[in-house]
Amino acid sequence: MRDEAAARDGNPLEVFFVFLIRGLTSFGGPVAHLGYYREAFVDSRKWLSDAAYADLIALCQFLPGPASSQVGMAIGLMRAGYAGMLAAFIGFTLPSAVLMYGFAEAYGYLSPVLGSGWISGLKAAAVAVVALALIGMAKSLTPDLPRIAIAVVGAALVLAFPTPWTQLGVIALGAIAGPFLVQHAAVEGRGAEAAIDTPVTRRLGVAAFALFLALLFAAFALRGDGGGLGLAAHFYHAGSLVFGGGHVVLPLLETEIVDPGLVGRDAFLAGYGAAQALPGPLFAFSAYLGALAPTSLGSLGGAFVALAAIFLPGALLLLAALPFWRELQHAPRARKALAGVNAAVVGILAAALWDPVITSGITSAGAAVIALAAFAALRFARLPAWAVVACAAALGYVLL
Repeated sequence: MRDEAAARDGNPLEVFFVFLIRGLTSFGGPVAHLGYYREAFVDSRKWLSDAAYADLIALCQFLPGPASSQVGMAIGLMRAGYAGMLAAFIGFTLPSAVLMYGFAEAYGYLSPVLGSGWISGLKAAAVAVVALALIGMAKSLTPDLPRIAIAVVGAALVLAFPTPWTQLGVIALGAIAGPFLVQHAAVEGRGAEAAIDTPVTRRLGVAAFALFLALLFAAFALRGDGGGLGLAAHFYHAGSLVFGGGHVVLPLLETEIVDPGLVGRDAFLAGYGAAQALPGPLFAFSAYLGALAPTSLGSLGGAFVALAAIFLPGALLLLAALPFWRELQHAPRARKALAGVNAAVVGILAAALWDPVITSGITSAGAAVIALAAFAALRFARLPAWAVVACAAALGYVLL
């Protein structure tokens, strides 16, 4: 069980500032974020034990949503209650969200002044980043033939029928196929008793799940609305289906935002490339898209609505699952279903790597060279993503 010194006396302001530092300095994506968290909250501050931290990671990988942000929210909840959960989210997300909003405001001014070469460089960098993410996810989430088959079928379906319903259907197909195809040994738990100490009651957990479902149905109904509710619906729907890592939000947002014409494809990929250079959660990309989307809310209002809507499903599902995690943790069929879903997600990301990332990012020989160089720098030289993205944009400005 977690250390008794953890957080009964914590306060939201303390949580906010600790997570703000993480939000300013946590480069490298979700896996790196979890490493920063462990050093800060397990080793240094001892807010929770290794066992509790491992359980939180397992839980948040089980759920849809941005795993590293959900772990952070759970730590804030354990430290200072529900206000601490909100403080952790704001502190960790604020720096990257502000920077992405600033990039959205600058985008229209930079393009006429600097031309389109730097945008092409950012799009080429996005090819390298998504390819690397796909390789890493495939190694861990499709390590055997049955899960490779689920991923291949999922990718084929998404490319053949590029609609939001297809992506949802592929995820459902993975959940159905998982219990039949995935071997039990592949999803065995570590067998330890859950060590998470949470104030969330079962009644509140059920209420949070009911609210999640109600908002999801509302999002389906409101996605055609041209105002703020429609914008929120698009981002809530995308945030509800993100299994397997932050990069999976790319195909979901492309379907929700680019296909309806809310943001152009070039601007979308340029923003996604820029997001790789920032600390904090990749979901802050939503602030950029919300600022560019043409609604009556204005750029700042759109950024706020998009950011809140894409994170809300993950927060609600975290509250819903916390009281029941012990049972879920030891349910073999649930773990197999999740393994199937994760394999399907690899297929969805593979389809997105081809369209729109490669089809829009590799439009010339020069762009291909920049993408290959960026991939080599990330994969073999292990250079930080922010440096690679900045160099790709500079090379694009000079060469393209």
